[in-house]
Amino acid sequence: MEFGFTTAAYVVAAVLFILSLGGLSGQESAKRAVWYGIVGMALAVFATLIGPGAGLWWLSIILILAGGSIGYMLASRVEMTQMPELVAGMHALVGLAAVFVGFNAHFELGNVLAMDDTAKKALEGFAALLAKKDSVEINILRVEASLGIWIGAVTFTGSVIAYGKLSGKVTSNATKLPGGHLLNASAAALSLVCLIWYLGSGGFFPLLILTIAALFIGYHLIMGIGGADMPVVVSMLNSYSGWAAAAIGFSLGNDLLIVVGALVGSSGAILSYIMCKAMNRSFISVILGGFGGTTGPAMEVEGEMVAIDVEGVATSLNEADSVIIIPGYGMAVAQAQSAVSDLTKKLRAKGKEVRFAIHPVAGRLPGHMNVLLAEAKVPYDIVLEMDEINEDFPDTDVSIVIGSNDIVNPAAQDDPNSPIAGMPVLECWKSKQVFVMKRGQGTGYSGIENPLFFKENSRMFYGDAKDSLDKLLPLID
Repeated sequence: MEFGFTTAAYVVAAVLFILSLGGLSGQESAKRAVWYGIVGMALAVFATLIGPGAGLWWLSIILILAGGSIGYMLASRVEMTQMPELVAGMHALVGLAAVFVGFNAHFELGNVLAMDDTAKKALEGFAALLAKKDSVEINILRVEASLGIWIGAVTFTGSVIAYGKLSGKVTSNATKLPGGHLLNASAAALSLVCLIWYLGSGGFFPLLILTIAALFIGYHLIMGIGGADMPVVVSMLNSYSGWAAAAIGFSLGNDLLIVVGALVGSSGAILSYIMCKAMNRSFISVILGGFGGTTGPAMEVEGEMVAIDVEGVATSLNEADSVIIIPGYGMAVAQAQSAVSDLTKKLRAKGKEVRFAIHPVAGRLPGHMNVLLAEAKVPYDIVLEMDEINEDFPDTDVSIVIGSNDIVNPAAQDDPNSPIAGMPVLECWKSKQVFVMKRGQGTGYSGIENPLFFKENSRMFYGDAKDSLDKLLPLID
């Protein structure tokens, strides 16, 4: 009876998770999709708590309440600009959990193997499953546990470094130790040697060495990736966390963990691949942490940045017939999405064509800008992806760049030594006029200079994006 209910609950939960992922593909269905995921997770936890082998009820409930409370407080307080850091932090916890579960499986297996046949007959739950395994199955379990620990350790330290880069606590530059990829390859080879050693001895020491090697790989891989590519890194780590969960699911014989891990791992990998195509990056080089650096001296930028005041911007917008707005992380920092929405309404009310151009890696998280614009009630039909709108810039009167740098950087096309060389960008400099809203003359998060700011048809509209837009709105008549 217990197995039947748990299995049925896991099947229902898996279906809900699939519906949740499917629903997240559209803005209209996203809210319903989130509820599918919540209900599915609640059902999965409940079925696990009352399923076979369940015990220590009070401790389980205390831990669930404590974890849920901490998660609720963190999620409630975090700003939209900090969502990438929060996601990276969650990935770190998933990786760490995989490491702990793998260690627990190792210690439990050691306890079971030390028992006599009479003691084994009294075992329940996971220990009872271990007692029925023969030597081949035990080695398979050790491989599964080792994979879960290895992927989890890589995910943990990689996510911690990603969090540090996103929050500004760690340099956003691509940084590698002397030896670069050779160190990563050596650590991977050491991990394989430790796996063979572990299968032969069953001792904890080779498993510990394997874990330390994996922790180093996670650290060094992500340190070697530049800040401009952090959105891809977050997606990639999401995939890693899924595969870690799937590997642990095989170790524990938990079908739902296998299904959910495979869903998260494959969807994260697909998203990473899509983003790599959007950035003209090699998917393999992303996995190996081999991009984000320069190959030579960057091209020198000629000219000067020319500032413009709010009256000048207002005059151009009042005379324009077509406007494209390009939001970036600076809009999120200034929380200017509502002011952008108000500007859009005023311009459209005057009969002007206003559209938004969204780069696949705008912000620091996939879909970051789409979420902000949806929150500000910007109509979905005027929010267009890069491929849909890039050819329209030459016929556009005014482009407004709000807190973006790399996604509108002509160096991606003109400078082969640029860290973003070859990355498809929004070609806003082809429009008749470009207004760039920035706080100052800095190069931004990635530290890459942008020739767009120096072009003859570009003007710098300095100041906090929200304050600048609040001053601009009354002048739109």
